[in-house]
Amino acid sequence: MSKTMKTFIAVILLTGLAMSIFATGTQETKKKLMVIIMPDNANPFFKAEADAADARAKSLGYETLVLDHQDNVTKQSEYIDLAISKKAAAIILDNAGADASIAAIQKAKDAGIPSFLIDREINKTGLAISQIISNNYQGATLGGEEFVRLMGEKGNYVELIGNLSDNNAHIRSKGYNDVIGQYPDMIKVASQSANWSQSEAFTKMESIIAANPVIKGVICGNDTMALGAQAALDAAGMGNVIVVGFDGSDDVIDSIKAGKIDATVLQPCTRGAEMAVEQADLYIRSGSTGLPEKQSVDCTLITPENADQFELFGPKK
Repeated sequence: MSKTMKTFIAVILLTGLAMSIFATGTQETKKKLMVIIMPDNANPFFKAEADAADARAKSLGYETLVLDHQDNVTKQSEYIDLAISKKAAAIILDNAGADASIAAIQKAKDAGIPSFLIDREINKTGLAISQIISNNYQGATLGGEEFVRLMGEKGNYVELIGNLSDNNAHIRSKGYNDVIGQYPDMIKVASQSANWSQSEAFTKMESIIAANPVIKGVICGNDTMALGAQAALDAAGMGNVIVVGFDGSDDVIDSIKAGKIDATVLQPCTRGAEMAVEQADLYIRSGSTGLPEKQSVDCTLITPENADQFELFGPKK
């Protein structure tokens, strides 16, 4: 082989090696993607979750894509398809239904993309790596006990329930009723789902008031429904009716301080969102979180006495 040919082959080999090193370096430095899918970024609770997950993921060096499925199972499935097509490193999901979301999460798992669920669990284990939820039953018993105390253990009351496809709605309702059911002088005159919606709660409460003019209290499955119920009561000249919510939103904390809504149960959703991202990062790096799939975070009762201590769905920092 001639010297010229040997030189040519050496150049080709070195060029190929350089290109390989460059390609490897590009892969290593390219940021991985976390896709964050929430129910509704117009809702302060879900917006707080999304913001907390987004900020934590970026602080750990990830690119993010934040989406909201509007509690639409089809849209959620399309977003998971999008995450798969983008080869996301992980999905952070507040899902659109305990049963209806199973197929989409299975699809992500089959594509090799781990899912980390927050706020709402699904009715199957072994698909998501983590399911991090507030201790809804514990929180509901706190809210129920405070409601009974405020009601003086007697009187007509109304319950507004969340979206019936969401396990949280049923668990909170059970917690409320397990407590309130111990007091025979507490009479439930109406119980309706308002689907976590402030406007729907306002409309439902208007109809309930028309049919049941003597109401002493309203207990709600979340804060947006509590705000809707309070607005309907105010419009009917019944602003003295006791109202208790669940979530710990800033709007309801402000209402408590203003002497309108009487209490709420804070679920630490921002911390739950951060935990999901941290566990996703650990799983991406090591292949395990070292934690059980189902994880529960306790809730806190907020009243006029401690309302100044909380903001953004958690203790003030």
